[in-house]
Amino acid sequence: QVQLVESGGGLVQPGGSLRLSCAASGLDLSIATMGWWRQAPGRQREWVARITGVGDTFYEYSVKGRFIISRDNIKKTVYLQMDSLKSEDTAVYYCRRSFTSDWGQGTQVTVSS
Repeated sequence: QVQLVESGGGLVQPGGSLRLSCAASGLDLSIATMGWWRQAPGRQREWVARITGVGDTFYEYSVKGRFIISRDNIKKTVYLQMDSLKSEDTAVYYCRRSFTSDWGQGTQVTVSS
């Protein structure tokens, strides 16, 4: 019954911003640890950010200071605000319920001029 649906991806120029959304259903978001992951062509899927059920956040070093993960328990949505985007951020971004095999379908983020 768990379903995670990402949205908000698109094409942006270097230095631009984008906000990704992950609509969650079939789980209690208020007690779940949620994460954002990304995968570029030919690369391993890598962890980007995590937010715990109590609101603690953690980031991969390369995105720290540029990305912010947050959630809205009422809307049952997890967000990833991405600022100062770089070409290296280009990837398919996935929402995941941490420690499970529950993944969203992914949303494409392309940073290019």
